Amino acid sequence: MTFAAEPKTALTVILLRSGESGGIEVFLTRRPEAMDFLGGAYVFPGGTVRKEDYSENILKRCRGVSPAEARNILGAHLKPEVALGHWVAGIREVFEEGGVLFCSGESVSESRPSELERERRRIVRRESTFARMLDTENLYCDAGALVYFAHWLTPEEFSMRFDTRFFIALLPPGQTPLESSEEVTDSLWIAPVRALQLYAERKLPMIFPTYASLRTLADFDNVDTVMKQYGNELGRRST
Repeated sequence: MTFAAEPKTALTVILLRSGESGGIEVFLTRRPEAMDFLGGAYVFPGGTVRKEDYSENILKRCRGVSPAEARNILGAHLKPEVALGHWVAGIREVFEEGGVLFCSGESVSESRPSELERERRRIVRRESTFARMLDTENLYCDAGALVYFAHWLTPEEFSMRFDTRFFIALLPPGQTPLESSEEVTDSLWIAPVRALQLYAERKLPMIFPTYASLRTLADFDNVDTVMKQYGNELGRRST
């Protein structure tokens, strides 16, 4: 008898910004070709949820979403702290891969990008941790900036499976994502409709959940309507 692989708990964050004409643009990153999983594909920033993402110390540095609210949104089968860990993991992954930090504190408000970039590199090299940076820089995760968007589960026939929650978030004012990093070959801002066109022309490889997310976002005229739509859904889920 063959048993299905246990899916890894994961998350993805779709960064949004307004385009020059007022439409929507999303941030896509390309994974290095040498990567075993999705090498060369265009994806949204994300990764697996780690135990450190819902440690007591790091959850004390979260604002905007409580553990109970997080569980109500993601499902009662999750412990409250594990549910909120999805938001923390999203904030951590966007910082590690793209250099965008959804946090509040003096280090962010004083616009010290060089210091924060050094911390990012130390975290990626495992010379430090995200939790340690929050403590050292006196930062608080802005969990309220990430809005729940969708849920995808890899089918049982695949040997590598992921149970992935998708979030959307507006690019914080004054911040610019890295063009490349340790896990990103290159990146681009692109309108969802244009991304779908390039996919159809076989010029923008991606997996179905990425395609489906872009297809959904392509129906919106601007970022305000997207955030209003899913922000309202979040409110209904958490009450």
